[in-house]
Formats: sequence, structure tokens, C-alpha cells
Amino acid sequence: MEQIFGFKKEDLTSWQNLVTLLNRPTDPASLGIFRCLFGMFSYTMLATSPLFCYTDWPRRFFSHFPSFLKSVLPFTSPESQTSTSCVYPEGQSTSSERQETPAVARVSKLRFKHKLGAFFTILYIAEQFFMPYSHFITQGYNNWTNGLYGYSWDMMVHSRSHQHVKITYKDGITGEIGYLNPGVFTQSKRWKDHGDMLKQYATCLHQFLPRYNISDPEIYFDIWVSINERFQQRIFDPRVDIVKAEWSPFKPNPWLMPLLVDLSPWRTKFQEIEGSLDNQTEIVFIADFPGLHLENFVSEDLGNTSIHVLQGQVSVEIVEEKKNHTLQPGEQIQVPAGAYHKVYTVSEGPSCYMYIYVNTTEAALQENFTKLFELQERVRNGTETEPLPPELQPLIAAEDGEAEVNATDPIVRLFLKRQRRMKEVKKRREAGVLERFERFAVKKYYTIRRGFLMTAIAMRNLAVGLPPLEQLTREVAFANMKEPEAEANQDERLKDEVGHGEL
Repeated sequence: MEQIFGFKKEDLTSWQNLVTLLNRPTDPASLGIFRCLFGMFSYTMLATSPLFCYTDWPRRFFSHFPSFLKSVLPFTSPESQTSTSCVYPEGQSTSSERQETPAVARVSKLRFKHKLGAFFTILYIAEQFFMPYSHFITQGYNNWTNGLYGYSWDMMVHSRSHQHVKITYKDGITGEIGYLNPGVFTQSKRWKDHGDMLKQYATCLHQFLPRYNISDPEIYFDIWVSINERFQQRIFDPRVDIVKAEWSPFKPNPWLMPLLVDLSPWRTKFQEIEGSLDNQTEIVFIADFPGLHLENFVSEDLGNTSIHVLQGQVSVEIVEEKKNHTLQPGEQIQVPAGAYHKVYTVSEGPSCYMYIYVNTTEAALQENFTKLFELQERVRNGTETEPLPPELQPLIAAEDGEAEVNATDPIVRLFLKRQRRMKEVKKRREAGVLERFERFAVKKYYTIRRGFLMTAIAMRNLAVGLPPLEQLTREVAFANMKEPEAEANQDERLKDEVGHGEL
């Protein structure tokens, strides 16, 4: 055990032996890593691990370098000195004493600071062990997964995707109903998944909306989430006014909708259905509770959208036609593009259905891109015999940055813009080590900068109150400033150029 962990079993059998172990000068790296594993990030753990190695490791390390480098390297002599912060076993002598080098008085008895340091070390480790299992106390922070904002052993296991988010307000006096842009008045996105944050956000909206002539507003959230590739389903009850809703950190959230775990076996069926579709066909799986309905708008770009019922019974209302269609499992209906429709769950149990749609606009755009690319290749190879019309002339000067600006045809301009982004992505992927490190360092700098500034703004607001809204907007915009060359991730921008996140 001593060869593996650096300490003996007897070192843990009594309080005095444990305090001596935690304060001895030769703290092995294994014990240091054991300490760092609790509550610290990987970079911090790696950076601080050498602190827990044997005290003479730098001298032994640099002593192996050639002699002509000694002038620029740290000193390898004299030997390490004793310290009053360490506890030395009786009879142990240091190399400095053998060389009769003046040293600090050696400590062989435990002092109060040694015991206090050992006590807080044990307390800290015990706290880190307990926190991931403390969800039975902080029940208000639990949702579909337990924990304070993912503070759990399984926090990196779950994946989430949001398909539909709607915020509805209702004037408490006039009864007027309106809708808000999701995320208004906040820079955070985590409120969609956490009940305590949603409560804070609703309270914030309740305080801000009266400035816009909305009296005593009620706030309702309709948030659809898929966790670990399950059905898209509601996470919070859309019928509850979150402003007046009860929430306690020590009680279960009463307006949290249960996760439909009984439908988890459908995930295998999802993969089979998705595998049978072509590249241009998209699919979204929906699950809803009895007595609730989904109000959805189909974009005009989605020219071929249909609803297929998998389980339960639903009633589809086409708003403009004022007609209802009841569907059983296995039945389907075509819904018009550019119009609203509502899907009511009328069965006693949850309903499951799926949207199948084709983005006709994107399909046509991709077809045009293919034709333009083939034409551009023929021009470059000299196989194109016909002269190009004026609107296609920028394809010849595609290498020039001004070609994109001079393009008059919107499809050609978008094609050139897409090509430029693809080249930028390729350049970033083929960058050298130094360029990658520079990009990494700049990104980390702006991340740390934002965290520091946002913390300072929050502390200032708590201490002296909120400043004028215009000033706060400028401060937040300054804190969120990003590096000049990376305003957004190039891969994501390329992917989302013509895509649709929602129906």
C-alpha cells in the first residue's frame, strides 16, 4: 500500500497519525491528486499536482540538464530546507543538516494550526463526497435529473435539445394576452431547464413589464425539451402562472411535468424511422399529456409537412379552416404551410406523434448550389464553352473577396458566401500548433474576461442596486464582447445557414 499510495494503513488508524500524514514534508503525488480530484477542474488539478510531489523534485529534475544551461535554470543546490509548516517524524534527518547548513527549526510535535488544517481538509473532502448525494435535501433544484445545476456524478451524461419555447403574458387587469421573445431581458439560457431560474426569470419579467403598460402581468412558459434523444415534451406546466407559483429549495417543484420514461423504448423505433428517410426529410417526435395541446406554426419553407400518430389519440385543428380531425395510432394528416394548427391530446394517456417535413426552400437552394458549383468547375477547367451571363460573372472571380460584394443575384451571393466560410473552416482545421494555441488562448481570455466582468456587474447590482437600463445594456454588451475573428463558430454558422431549428 505504501508503494502505491505513498502512505501506510497505520497512518489512518488515529487522528494524530492522520494529522501527521497531512502535514509531513514528503507528501506523495498520489495523495495530492486525491485531494485535487474533489471540486477542482482538470486544468487546476494538473497545474497543482507538482505541489504535492516530494519537495526536492525540481532539484532532481533540473540536475539532469546539461551544465551549460545551469546559468538560466533554477539552482539545484543547496538542498531543501525544513519548514515550520511541516511535521517531521522523530529521528528523521535532512540532507541540509548533514551538510551543517543552517536550517529552520524542525517541528516534531503537532501544533494547533496542523490540527486545524487537517480538520478543514477532512471536512472539505467529506463535503465533496456528500454534495452529489444531497438531492434529497435540495429537492427544489431537482428536475428530470437531480442536482444543483448539474452538480452530480452524472452531470456530463445527459444531453438536451429544445424544440419549442413560448413565453405568454397576461395583463392582470385588462386580461390582454401577448407573447415575449424567449430570453428577453436576460443573457442566460439555463432558465429553460431549471425551475429555480425560471421562477427568478418570471419574477424579473413581472417587474419589468409594467414599464411597457402591462399591469400585474401573469407569466406562462411552454418549454419543450428532449433529454437523451427521447420525445420532445413539456418540462413545466404551461397552465401555471410562474409568478404566483410556489417554489421552495427544500420541496419538490409542484409545476414540474414528469418525464415520460414509459416511452423510452420508442427510441429504438426512432432510429429505425430516421434511417428509412432520405437526407432532405426531417422528423420531430412529440409526446404530450392528456388535456394539453400544442399550438404550432409551419413555416412557408416547409412545403410538405404531415403529422403521424404513434400512440394515443389526438385531434388536429386547422385554425384557418376551423376544422378538427381526430387521428388514431397509424393515421396521418397533412398540415398547411404558412398557417397555425393545434394538436390536442384527447386520449386518457399521453399521446405520441411525429412531424415529417421537407424543407422545400432548402432543397431547391442546395440544388442551385450544386449547379453553380458544377458550372464554376467547368469554367475553371476550360470546358465551359458558353459565355456566362452578367449575374454569374462573380463565379469567375470567386477567389477575390470583392466578388461576393459585386454579385447581384442573391443565390450567387449566398453561394460565394458559403464557399468563403467553407474555406475559413478548412483553414482553421489545417492550422498549425502555434496558431491553434493562439486561438485557444484568445478564446480562454475572452471567456475569463466575461466571467470576471459579469461577476463584477452582478456584485455591484446587489450592493447598490440596478443602474439605468441603457447603462446596464452597454455594460453587458462590453462584457460579452468576443474575439474579432470568432464572432460565432464557423461550423455552426455554416450548418445553420439555411436550416430550421423549429417548425
